Amino acid sequence: MTATVPEVDLGELRKRFDAQLAAFLDRQDPDWPDGAPRGVFTTLHRFVLAGGKRLRPLFCYWGWRGAGGADGTPIVAAAAALELFHAFALIHDDIMDGSDRRRGEPSVHRLFADLHARSAWRGDPASYGRSTALLCGDLCAAWADQLFHECGLTPEEVHQGYGVFATMRTEVIAGQYLDLVSGVGDGSVASALTVVRMKAARYTVTRPLQIGAALAAGSPELLAAMAAFGDPLGDAFQLRDDVLGVFGDPALTGKSILDDLREGKPTVMMALARGSADRAQAQRLKALFGNPELDPDGAAELRAIIVETGALDRIEQMIRVRADAALAALAEAPLTAEAAEVLATLAAETVERHG
Repeated sequence: MTATVPEVDLGELRKRFDAQLAAFLDRQDPDWPDGAPRGVFTTLHRFVLAGGKRLRPLFCYWGWRGAGGADGTPIVAAAAALELFHAFALIHDDIMDGSDRRRGEPSVHRLFADLHARSAWRGDPASYGRSTALLCGDLCAAWADQLFHECGLTPEEVHQGYGVFATMRTEVIAGQYLDLVSGVGDGSVASALTVVRMKAARYTVTRPLQIGAALAAGSPELLAAMAAFGDPLGDAFQLRDDVLGVFGDPALTGKSILDDLREGKPTVMMALARGSADRAQAQRLKALFGNPELDPDGAAELRAIIVETGALDRIEQMIRVRADAALAALAEAPLTAEAAEVLATLAAETVERHG
């Protein structure tokens, strides 16, 4: 998958998103309730600004530009609001998955659990950590809504985009529930692909693109074209994420390569491995996958089974097919030439990443 690198400086655009996020958080500081401990605020300030690919703001911004919208601070702020919503999703996802690391640092619930333990407070540190992190995630969701409405676009423009924003929120929460259901269900490829589409694909690519286009009064035909591009690309993004969760370099991903295996995360890759395993491999998968005490040797055995069953090769093929479908749809989309060029570059960056 190749794309012509445009002259647009995506790194500079990411810095503009970060500047809007920092400015928004700074505006919240004086309004923090008197008497409320500041640990939640300072933790979220650090978490939101501590890295990340800023993919969702990028897709939102280029959805706007693709619909003919001009560059300006208001669209940068509106797009940055999606990063606050992403923070909500990450914090809650880490609680539900029991993940201790995020972006190379302790996850939010782990930070507060450790604070409880160090302070020798009464009660269960893990429960305190989870409860506090839930509140942190809720606050990020509220802040996302606030920044979106205060971005500086006209009320009419904000209203045009807010319907898609609301749809995205519902899909993410429904997808997270489907993820829970699939974890106790049949573990099939079909159910795993449904989770991929609902929980991650649309909220990573399709809906951000459509939010940006809707803010710029993009036509229904344009929003449909963005779905034709964004859905397969978002699928490819999540399939790559699942591969990196097991085979990635923790120094680049910021997460342990044991978490998904210990959790028994019902990914497409693992469904493929189970479907192609022989009897001995199936027995080892049953014994090792989802074992919370899984050690590095057991993880290495699982990775070997994934490779031996051909599951890894099939996932890579699925990623290529979806990436190619996305680029084919992009070529037909009624976008501005600059936006099409940048989106092709973002597609390559999304699928070929190592972290």
